[in-house]
Amino acid sequence: MHRFLFIFALLVFPFFAQAQDVVSKLEKEYNNASNKTIEQLDLAPKYAKALFLHNLKSKSYQILETSIPIAARQTDGKYATILYAVQAMNYRLDNKDALSLKSLDMAKMYSLKTNSNEAKGYFQYAKGWLLIRNNKTTDAVAAYLKAIDYYENSPTTSTLYGRYATVVKELSTIYSNLNEYQLEEKYSKQFLLLASRQNDPNLIFDAYMRMGYVYEQKYGQNPSDIELRNKAEQYYLQSIKTFNKNKDAMLNKTNLSYAVINLANLYTGFDKDKAMQYARLANSVSLENGDAIHIASSFGILAELAMQDKDYDLAKSYFLKASMEIGKSPVRDYNIELSILESLSQISEQQGNYKEALTYYKSYVDKYKSVYDQEKLDITKRLESQFDKERQEQKYIKLQLESDKKAQQIKLINILRAQREQVYNNLRLVEENQRERLKFSELESEKKEQQLRLAKLETKQKNNDISNYKKLLTFKEKINTYYIVFIFIFIVLIILLLYAYKQRAKSMKQRDELHALAMEKEKQNSKISTLTALLEGQEQERGRLARDLHDGLGGLLSGTKLQLSYLDPYQSEKMEEGISKSIKQIDGAVEELRRVAHNLMPDLLMKYGLEAAIQEFASRMSNNALDIHTEFINYTNSISEEKQLILYRIIQELVNNAIKHAHTSEIIIQISEEENVVHLTVEDNGKGFDHTKLDVRKTAGFHNIESRVQFLKGTMNITSELNIGTSIELQIPIH
Repeated sequence: MHRFLFIFALLVFPFFAQAQDVVSKLEKEYNNASNKTIEQLDLAPKYAKALFLHNLKSKSYQILETSIPIAARQTDGKYATILYAVQAMNYRLDNKDALSLKSLDMAKMYSLKTNSNEAKGYFQYAKGWLLIRNNKTTDAVAAYLKAIDYYENSPTTSTLYGRYATVVKELSTIYSNLNEYQLEEKYSKQFLLLASRQNDPNLIFDAYMRMGYVYEQKYGQNPSDIELRNKAEQYYLQSIKTFNKNKDAMLNKTNLSYAVINLANLYTGFDKDKAMQYARLANSVSLENGDAIHIASSFGILAELAMQDKDYDLAKSYFLKASMEIGKSPVRDYNIELSILESLSQISEQQGNYKEALTYYKSYVDKYKSVYDQEKLDITKRLESQFDKERQEQKYIKLQLESDKKAQQIKLINILRAQREQVYNNLRLVEENQRERLKFSELESEKKEQQLRLAKLETKQKNNDISNYKKLLTFKEKINTYYIVFIFIFIVLIILLLYAYKQRAKSMKQRDELHALAMEKEKQNSKISTLTALLEGQEQERGRLARDLHDGLGGLLSGTKLQLSYLDPYQSEKMEEGISKSIKQIDGAVEELRRVAHNLMPDLLMKYGLEAAIQEFASRMSNNALDIHTEFINYTNSISEEKQLILYRIIQELVNNAIKHAHTSEIIIQISEEENVVHLTVEDNGKGFDHTKLDVRKTAGFHNIESRVQFLKGTMNITSELNIGTSIELQIPIH
């Protein structure tokens, strides 16, 4: 009972205690980017979240309020969308629901003004994040799925996979709470894949912990399946390894104690020594970090182990220490306190100390009553608040009606006043009209005088223009002489520069030609190497085909020939039996011929394309000991038949290598299409290998695969870890 209680306590608290040095680093980067608007807007969301989660709320709000107006002035609304979304989530954590909804509406408005699918996806993530915290699970799932759709159709950026992984992690948690274990496992695996692509140790740690928890749940439902328990153990150990390997980059220093506590809980059920080892490690690490919840959890595990050994005094001391640590936590969980008091009462009863047991039990009852009474008091206050709100609304409606009545009266008075003003304005317009006529006659007289003055000024201006023109002709004659000398010098310089440029261009052209010849020679050598490797692969295929024909089909036909040669036409019974055996042997030869032909050129590949051929191959290779899954995402079968056949051969080689060398029980073949590129991933859960020590040139299988990938102008990436498995990713251009 105590074990599951402390696991729950760990899972409900988010990992917000980030390292102070990370905040300092972000602050330094943000200040250094003060003169670079785009760089500062990229850093602002992460910096604001880090400040808020460090309880530096005022500074976090200040960063957002400074950055949002700058983002709003940008042509594209992606930065404003993300910043408003971060502000909405911060307000929600600060219990400012009205401001949170207002910020979310602003994020929505700017998401409609951007072409960035990543920004649109982040808005949907923030919307789902708020909905799930308002207990609207169905709407939250819908928002998260929209976010995934936007992320899948977004170009790759430095933040895409991290934000995508966060959404997938939220979905796996939701389905875990809904006991939808199949969907939980699906999104947890996707979380691990995206975290690996982002190459963020914090996300990878969370993904390993998520996978460990998935298999621990499965093991809890089926305790006889030791393989599930072993997988949970492997993932928890992998998370600890990831933390120790990337200590300086980990945002949350309490993650280590979190992982160690979960591993200790797992061992409690079957290996008491390891459980004690990791519980003590968790206790020392959590005491060093000062996390009250983790310290209490480690004491709780130690107490449970002590109770298994019937060392009730030690168990009691651990429970008392756990109770003290729970009291230090800023977030009080009364269920844990009640559980500790109940456990102390039971221990005292086991020791025969009924007085002490009764004292603890009374404390338990008093605590329970206080919690229950507080809940009733909260309900009463909420109802009173609601009644006061309704009463205020009624007063407001009454005042509104009185205000409308007075407004009607004022409107009527204004109409009468307007009529009187209209009569007065008409009289004033008649008077002004008469004045305007008088002014017009005066203006006509002034106009004639102005025309006479203008004629005199024009005559004077013409005389000045003639004088200036004569002076200008004299000046131009002097300038022309200077221009002729300057043009002659300029022409000479141009000729010299053209000659120098021609000589330099000639030299550059010769150098470029030599470089082009060298590049062409290198390309020819590369093509020869690639074609040689392909020919070697084809020769291997021919050799394998020859062996199949000789050993399989040749042997069957030879046996049939030998069988027929011994038939005696005069013994009808033996002849009929011999012919029957020969027909069966010929049927076997035909079946062998079909198998060889199918391996040489699969019919499904030619008729229905790569997807059908791979699915048939996976089905044919699967058995009781091996499960091969296929996944096709946005695949449109748009590549040529030649490339499909080469991809089919590559997949055959990778699957055969995994079966032959990795001793795997599960293989995943995933093909996706994105922006004229086909992504091929083949993963297995085998024993793995150290790919840094792999010499492709000395490994025929990998050499053939690499040659085929080069022929397709693609790239190959190998990821493998011992006892975890191997993942091989290929990127092949469609055209």
